Amino acid sequence: LIAEPVVREIAPGMKANLWGYNGQSPGPTIECVEGDKVRFFVTNRLPEHTTIHWHGILLPNGMDGVGGLNQPQIPVGKTFVYEFEMKHSGTFMYHPHADEMVQMAMGMMGFIVVHPRNPQFMPVDRDFCFLINAYDIEPGAMTPKVNTMLDFNLWTWNSRAFPGIDPLVVRKDDRVRIRMGNLTMTNHPIHLHGYTFSVTGTDGGWVPPSAHWPEVTIDVPIGAMRAFDFVADAPGDWAFHCHKSHHTMNPMGHNVPTMIGVDHRGVARQIMNLVPDYMVMGERGMADMGEMEMPIPDNTLPMMTGQGPFGPIEMGGMFTVVKVREGLARNDYSDPGWYEHPPGTVAFEWQGEPPKAERAPEPTQSAGPSLTARKPSGHGNH
Repeated sequence: LIAEPVVREIAPGMKANLWGYNGQSPGPTIECVEGDKVRFFVTNRLPEHTTIHWHGILLPNGMDGVGGLNQPQIPVGKTFVYEFEMKHSGTFMYHPHADEMVQMAMGMMGFIVVHPRNPQFMPVDRDFCFLINAYDIEPGAMTPKVNTMLDFNLWTWNSRAFPGIDPLVVRKDDRVRIRMGNLTMTNHPIHLHGYTFSVTGTDGGWVPPSAHWPEVTIDVPIGAMRAFDFVADAPGDWAFHCHKSHHTMNPMGHNVPTMIGVDHRGVARQIMNLVPDYMVMGERGMADMGEMEMPIPDNTLPMMTGQGPFGPIEMGGMFTVVKVREGLARNDYSDPGWYEHPPGTVAFEWQGEPPKAERAPEPTQSAGPSLTARKPSGHGNH
C-alpha cells in the first residue's frame, strides 16, 4: 500500500485533491480468506508521517498501527511492514492512526473483506462494499477543509456522490449482501426501498442466524460497519440512500435563509436590472433547482441533480439505485437502463373530480376539571 496524494472525481464535473492509497481514495479493497497469513508493505509518500490501523482485526499489539503507542510513525519516504494472521472472517476497515483528523478528512481509508474458509458459510451472489465518508469542499475549490467537525457539504460513498455512484445491478432472485462502513463524524440511517433485509454482520463479526433481525433501515454508527442481506425477488429500480435528508444533497450553503412564502419578485426585478442572470430561489421550496440550468462555479456540483425516466430525480450525495432485473446474462451486470414497468403499475394523474378530504372530528371538551391559566408574576418571558 502506497500512502500518497490522489485526485478523486466526486461526480462528473467535480474533482477533489485527496490523500489515499495506490492512487485512489478510498484505497483498494483488500480481500483474503480466514486463516491467511498476510504481509503488507506500507510506503509513505505523503508530506508528513503516517501509520495504518487495521480496524476490527484481531492481531498482535505491535501490528495495531497507533503511532507512538504501538510503533514509530512511518516517516516520509520510508516503508514499514505489517504481518499477521486473519483469525476471523468478516468486514473490516483500515485507516491512519497518525494525525488522524487531517488524514481521514483527506480521504485515507479502505475496506478489508475476510472471506470464510468454508465457502458454504452464508454465501451470496452479489457483494457490495461502501465506505461512508464526508468532505467540506468550498464550491469551486478542490481541497477539503480538514478542520471542519460537523458542517460537511459533501456526503459520499467511496468518495463519490450521486449521480457519480454506480447503480447496484443484480439479477432477480440473487442473494445480495451490502457492507457499509462509517468513517464520518455522524451516524447514517441507511435505507433500501422495496425490500426488508436481514442484518447479518458488524465489524465484530457475523450475527448468528438466530439473532438476525429484519429491517428496511439500518443505522450505521460512527466508526462501525454493518452488513445486511436480502433476496432480490422484486424487479425494479429501487432507491438506496442515507435517510438524513441533507445527506442526499450536494454542496449546500449552511447559511442560506429560508424564503418559503416570501414574495420577493419586486426586489428581484430591481436586482435583475443590475444582474441580468439573477434567479429568484426558494420562495416555493427548492425543487425548481432540479429543473433549472443554474450557473455554478467550476468544479462543483448542483445541490439536486440526476435525471430519471420521469424527470429530475432531485437527489445528490449518498444516493443510488438498486436495479433488479429478470433475464440478465450470467456474469453480465452492466447497467441495464431504466426499468420498464408492467402496464398499470405506475402512479398516474387522476382525471375525475378530486375526492374530498375527510377531516378528523373536532375534539369534545373533557368532562374533567377545567384548567385555568395562572398569570405569571414578575417580568420577562414565561
